[in-house]
Amino acid sequence: MKPQVNEQNGSTQNGDIAIDAASVAMDAAAIVPAAATAAAVAGAVAATATAVSAGAVVPAKSSQQLKLELLNIGNGNGHENCTFHHDLELDHKPPTREALLPDMARSYRLLLGGLGENPDRQGLIKTPERAAKAMLYFTKGYDQNLEDVLNGAVFDEDHDEMVVVKDIEMFSMCEHHLVPFYGKVSIGYLPCNKILGLSKLARIVEIFSRRLQVQERLTKQIAVAVTQAVQPAGVAVVVEGVHMCMVMRGVQKINSKTVTSTMLGVFRDDPKTREEFLNLVNSK
Repeated sequence: MKPQVNEQNGSTQNGDIAIDAASVAMDAAAIVPAAATAAAVAGAVAATATAVSAGAVVPAKSSQQLKLELLNIGNGNGHENCTFHHDLELDHKPPTREALLPDMARSYRLLLGGLGENPDRQGLIKTPERAAKAMLYFTKGYDQNLEDVLNGAVFDEDHDEMVVVKDIEMFSMCEHHLVPFYGKVSIGYLPCNKILGLSKLARIVEIFSRRLQVQERLTKQIAVAVTQAVQPAGVAVVVEGVHMCMVMRGVQKINSKTVTSTMLGVFRDDPKTREEFLNLVNSK
């Protein structure tokens, strides 16, 4: 039976769309891993068929659109609303960050105007572009991942005593007010026959601090990344930060510091191991 199409909105009112959706689901299954939420895919097809059989008007969608929706459901990978999935045959890659500069500069120019300033005066004429470049640098961690940063600097070593690198400088941006917070990070881990190049601990801090952040999440992300890198018996991270959102505005407490910690593995389970780490971190 040929689907009935509403000439005004291009929608279809025929149960045959369920057959098309099922076909698309099988195509998407070739892309989505077999174990990835088959029930969710089936549910999406069934829901379409039910709506049509009940007489509901279902907007007509191309095969490509249906494949894209089913792929996102099946993956459950957080990209359900991603604007970068232009083609299923292409890698999931957003535009280069440098390509974002013109739009960001225009936004900063509008902001200056909104503040009552003249964006064309000598001191501000290049400020939008400079500010856009600075923001890209402040958030360069979005372009980095753990595998690239480690660059193979994980070594087999018969060592099972605590490794601590402390007072690693950290700069980040508060995601609530877009103002900086800064401080220091101390990391300890108990190896299980694998050690990490010491500079890589500082680079892990850079990956996650150079993003829009809250200190609590930053602390945990660093600990989890070290765990993924060398699978140690335990990881401990302590972050001490000064937040400009508390210094320049709001309560304006210039001497306040925020301390957060994450303890994983033996550092969480064994009080003596945790105490040893904290004593090392607090020693001068």
